[in-house]
Amino acid sequence: MDAELFPRPRTEVAPGAVHLPDRLDASRQHELLEACREWARPPAGLRSVRTPGGGTMTARQVCLGWHWYPYAYARTVVDGDGAPVKPFPQWLGELGRSAVRDAFGVPSPTAGSALGVTSPSYDIALINFYDGDARMGMHRDSDEKADDPVVSLSLGDTCVFRFGNTRTRTKPYTDVELRSGDLFVFGGPSRLAYHGVPKVYPGTAPPELGLAGRLNITLRVSGR
Repeated sequence: MDAELFPRPRTEVAPGAVHLPDRLDASRQHELLEACREWARPPAGLRSVRTPGGGTMTARQVCLGWHWYPYAYARTVVDGDGAPVKPFPQWLGELGRSAVRDAFGVPSPTAGSALGVTSPSYDIALINFYDGDARMGMHRDSDEKADDPVVSLSLGDTCVFRFGNTRTRTKPYTDVELRSGDLFVFGGPSRLAYHGVPKVYPGTAPPELGLAGRLNITLRVSGR
């Protein structure tokens, strides 16, 4: 009821970082969820990611286009079953470009180039699945050669998304509540900002979606 009475507005969290609430309608959320379920199947399916220090990320992951592993990209699942990574679909790239247009509007050519909003050629998707106990530590998306904006799509349970600064994993940062259907875009001066997910709220997904947990689809440009 509150969401209907008081729509959540577009918010610029930091220069070049924009929260776009409720941009994916129920139909698009269902389409994305079904696609994620297919992508999560083996081969090159959902896996647990081990860090160089021997730890395991609590969010499980599947990749499209390029396979990410700490801290590089490959064309095969080098830290899993060794299978070729699943292809990145064109329609997902268009969804990313649409999010960038919504976030930044139609700036001047100079501003557009600074934010990388001309027409990003998205070719990577990192899909993370969070159960109620999963978290993501503060990190930067710095393994790509390109500096085009990152686009984040949320499905399922609500989370706290912590968006920080480019210098340190600690304060200052802003906590943003990301709900199912929300988008978050960051580029330009915020492209290398630290960010993470300190908390997921179990049981907050829209009941009609049929998802227990949270899915985050992050779109990036490899520059390769």
